[in-house]
Amino acid sequence: MSPIIGGAHSRRAAPAIGDLQDIVRALKAKGVALKAKGVALKATEQPIDTSTAAGKCFLDMLSVFAEFETNLRKERQMEGIAKAKAAGVYKGRKPSIDVTRVRKLRADGLGASEIAEALKIGRSSVYRVLEEVTPTTLPRSHWRRGHRL
Repeated sequence: MSPIIGGAHSRRAAPAIGDLQDIVRALKAKGVALKAKGVALKATEQPIDTSTAAGKCFLDMLSVFAEFETNLRKERQMEGIAKAKAAGVYKGRKPSIDVTRVRKLRADGLGASEIAEALKIGRSSVYRVLEEVTPTTLPRSHWRRGHRL
């Protein structure tokens, strides 16, 4: 097997264990072994050679810990977002389109292009607002799933 020497962190080369194993299998099918010798990996100074059982095992263990670290970060992020939402701090982006103004201009007889120009928004945004179907924009007799104007 011809060696490939690489210094990329396993987390950057493959975001999940399955991805890394797929890369190693694809390389092996082409007659290539993954070797990292004398390259300073973030997790270890140990040489890795996927042509050996120990090397494959070691690479998989590094991948497991990299994925574990990623999952911990995601969990902490989601906990922080939930906490911020509960405190009323995390509300998302403020709406950039004044829906009532779009509907008023339309009721005044302006077309989509004129409304878009007046409000400095895209014409597709105007159409999106005008197509919104809610109980407040339709009589009760028209309420049904999937109804569009």
